Amino acid sequence: MTEQQTTPGAAAQESARPATPTPSVPQASREPGRWGRVDADGTVFVTSETGERAVGSWQAGDAAEGLAHYARRFDDLLTEAGLLEARLASKAGDPKQSLTSAQQLRDGLNEAAVVGDLAALAVRLDHLVAVAEQAVGVAKQEREEARSAATARKQALAEEAEQIAAESTQWKPAGDRLRAIVDEWKEIRGVDRKTDEQLWRRFAKARDGFNRRRGAHFADLDRQRLVAKARKQELAEEAEQIADSSDWADTAARYRQLMTDWKAAGRAPKDADEALWQRFRAAQDRFFSRRSATFEERDAEFAVNAEEKEKLLAEAEQLDPTKNLEAARAQLQRIQERWDEIGKVPRDRIRELEGRLRAVEDGVREATDARWRRTDPEAEARVAQFRERVEQFEAQAEKARAAGNRRKAEQAEAQAAQWREWLTAAEQALATR
Repeated sequence: MTEQQTTPGAAAQESARPATPTPSVPQASREPGRWGRVDADGTVFVTSETGERAVGSWQAGDAAEGLAHYARRFDDLLTEAGLLEARLASKAGDPKQSLTSAQQLRDGLNEAAVVGDLAALAVRLDHLVAVAEQAVGVAKQEREEARSAATARKQALAEEAEQIAAESTQWKPAGDRLRAIVDEWKEIRGVDRKTDEQLWRRFAKARDGFNRRRGAHFADLDRQRLVAKARKQELAEEAEQIADSSDWADTAARYRQLMTDWKAAGRAPKDADEALWQRFRAAQDRFFSRRSATFEERDAEFAVNAEEKEKLLAEAEQLDPTKNLEAARAQLQRIQERWDEIGKVPRDRIRELEGRLRAVEDGVREATDARWRRTDPEAEARVAQFRERVEQFEAQAEKARAAGNRRKAEQAEAQAAQWREWLTAAEQALATR
């Protein structure tokens, strides 16, 4: 990781590392006589930079045993310092407590009843105190970072709750999210009490605002459903009233409108909505079942009419207006009169039969129109007029050329060419009619 990428926590860990290695202290129990002595009356002395200092007395045995005893006590101090160093390195305990213990060791060294290298141990303990002080600083910084992160997290949760309260209309997901935020909130530790209370008040206010908005929405929805219920009650009653009508066309149209009104009425309370729909649907089904039965009876009666009209169609489809237009028109008119006299046919045959007759009528009509276009006096007169104008301009061109007026001849020829184009188009139009 580069220097620019180092996080605050990583920087704190870097600052916790000692600038110098841990000073070495020799164990006193290996050479007790190097660091002290026992005089003839049993007084035990330790040698220091400032001279000798009496640390106790030894009457239980020879002098070597006494020195070994006090040397072991020195080694115990050294071991305790090592344990504190290991604890600080592993971050296993409270660094402040380790600092206090290190300071107590250092402050009590001048009065300690031990025999050993006091100067080296003093340096070691000073180093230990410095490391502990750094660890205390790092721990403080980490707590501050953790508190900032926890505060930022709760700040984000409060803002999210405020956004939900102000904007969301997804009532169930939003309500579930607000409950989840409460659970997340409880898991976040380390925010100071004052800030935590302020953020909680923001969250609680947002949650209350959302609950009020949701309550108002569902209250309004309940009112709308009651209105819808009343409207659908009216529609179901009308559907039941007209279910026995025999005015098939108008009543069927009214049912279609009632269905449109039903959809526009909105949703009623669930139980009521289903019960009203069953009423409405039953009335509608009763009417259309009656109409279908009636139409089926009529269709059976009209089947004979369909057979008669098929016979007429067979006759009509034999007409050829291109051979004898007047005869075809007269025959078609007689067929049309007989067609109307026969009357209605089954509903499912209407389109088929009417379509076949219409095709015959269209054929006769097209033949009539084509003959009229071919004999259109206006079109023939227009062709004659264009031909006359062509002849006039050609005569003018010939006359001008004979008189030696080249420019006038060319103008007349150009005009003759233009009228010739129009003549050709008119003749083609007349020929295709």
